[in-house]
Amino acid sequence: MKITILTVGKIKEKYLRDGIAEYRKRLGKYCRLEIVEAADEKTPDGASKAFEEQIRRTEGERLLRCIRDTDYVIALAIDGTMFDSPELARKLEELGVQGESSLVFVIGGSLGLSEGVLRRADLRLSFSRLTFPHQLMRLILLEQIYRSFRIMRGEPYHK
Repeated sequence: MKITILTVGKIKEKYLRDGIAEYRKRLGKYCRLEIVEAADEKTPDGASKAFEEQIRRTEGERLLRCIRDTDYVIALAIDGTMFDSPELARKLEELGVQGESSLVFVIGGSLGLSEGVLRRADLRLSFSRLTFPHQLMRLILLEQIYRSFRIMRGEPYHK
């Protein structure tokens, strides 16, 4: 299975880069992992709702250009379906059994995902009703994907 993490922006903080590198290494024995970073737009303080929507659209167009028609797209969205870890593992396993060989998890920028990206998504996934910085969400997502593979294989993992 190939898993792509498609994100807006780059990771600047060393502690996040280190954590991401660790989970990339761990996931290497379970799947082919790719992280694709689309350029983000600067959002000035006090931007109007219309300007924020334009930023989401611009970032969304960049993201959509990275998605193939054959990809199964999972958009991280606060209004998405919430799974616990075993449920997420079952969902990923089910997708594999159904022949979905290329999963793309999409993480939006600080303003979230455009309607176009959300419409393209095959599944909207929420980790919480809380809001997380999109840079931190990348690390959390990688950890949960790793946990899912461990669960699928019946391997021990801390709770």
